[in-house]
Amino acid sequence: MAQQRFMRRGITKILWLTKVASAGLVPTRAEISAPNATDLTEAISDVDGWSLTNEAIETPDMASTFSSSIPGNDKAENSSITFYEDQLSDTIETLLPKGAVGFVVFLRKGDIPGSKSMDTFQVQVASRTAQYNAGNEAAKFQAVFSITSPPALDAAVPAASSTSTSASSSSSSGGS
Repeated sequence: MAQQRFMRRGITKILWLTKVASAGLVPTRAEISAPNATDLTEAISDVDGWSLTNEAIETPDMASTFSSSIPGNDKAENSSITFYEDQLSDTIETLLPKGAVGFVVFLRKGDIPGSKSMDTFQVQVASRTAQYNAGNEAAKFQAVFSITSPPALDAAVPAASSTSTSASSSSSSGGS
């Protein structure tokens, strides 16, 4: 099977949403746009976690020496995002104080309408701390998130609005 492989850096978009109306946690195009959404991508240094695991239940029996198992509870470990600190602005710190509730959305393959590559996590900011060091690196801080409900994984990226579609068409045809 032929694949077009890619590196996430430069492609994946990570957004903070203040609300998602759908009970299934699948945001609309309006919800992944300003003013409801803030694109965090350019400020991110590192991402950790953001996965769902299953705690298998062992089910051995007396008829076999094989220890079988069945699926158990799903669990999402605490996840984090490390941000570059902005010397002149507190935008992200203001957006993500300890206790803030919202949604982290990953557009894994970028903002490609119809691509089934959107993951939405309902979260609460568990902590936010500066990272101190005396090394030769940029100042950073880390936000740790508790995932508060089952995430929506592999959802379709919503279709672009007609105004952005027509704006894209006119800008792409005008550049020749």
